Amino acid sequence: MKIHSSAMVSPGAEIDPTADIGAGVVIEEGAKIGAGVKIYPYAYICGGTQIGENTTIHMGAVIGHEPQDHSYKGEKSFTRIGKNNIIRENVTIHRGSTEGSATVVGDNNMLMVQCHLGHNCEIENNVIIANGALLAGHVKVESGVFISGNVVFHQFARIGRLAMIGGFTGVNKDVPPFMLVRGPSTIRGLNLVGLRRAGIPREAIKELKEAFSLIYKSGMDLGAALAKIKETLHSEQIEHLVSFIEGSKRGICLYRYNREEYFEE
Repeated sequence: MKIHSSAMVSPGAEIDPTADIGAGVVIEEGAKIGAGVKIYPYAYICGGTQIGENTTIHMGAVIGHEPQDHSYKGEKSFTRIGKNNIIRENVTIHRGSTEGSATVVGDNNMLMVQCHLGHNCEIENNVIIANGALLAGHVKVESGVFISGNVVFHQFARIGRLAMIGGFTGVNKDVPPFMLVRGPSTIRGLNLVGLRRAGIPREAIKELKEAFSLIYKSGMDLGAALAKIKETLHSEQIEHLVSFIEGSKRGICLYRYNREEYFEE
């Protein structure tokens, strides 16, 4: 086990023998560090945090600290980080805010410098979150999403699979899967580059284009558009898109910027 002499590791922490713990790192009681994990100097790993194998945590990151939630009164909660993640300098990830709850990061994600995951966020797999992006509590990000720099998300927002969020965007609605968002909760089109890179079949992309037109360009109300989509389009991607939209509680991002929608509570 490689632990720098200046690291402060609680005897109650579980550290895999293959982990590499740098200078000045703090690991509290109850933390679990998996095989092949590398933690660079001066990162802070709080109790109740689990770090999966081969994840790398860079300088100054704080993982699993108390949530920024006035209702939190010290309840036992958790942070669970999966395998093969890259967590860069000064990233902050807060644990869940209610008893037994957790903030969860899946596998193969990259969280770039100074991004923040609030309490009870859920990040699936193969997600990239660029520098300075801020996710409020309970935000869910599905697999394959790309979030550009300095993007901010309202609490409880959902970002669907393979969506892309352009830089300096504010999002207070749900982002449907496969969409490109740029500007205040504004859909610009399908994330065609992301779809192709992910190997989505050409026929499925064609169906998504048809669905996009029905939802955003046909003039139909959303319910009628979804009914038409379910009647005529049948790919797995379409099923996921429809299910996501039907499950939305905040409403989905619009095709054109609407100031009243953006600022409503």
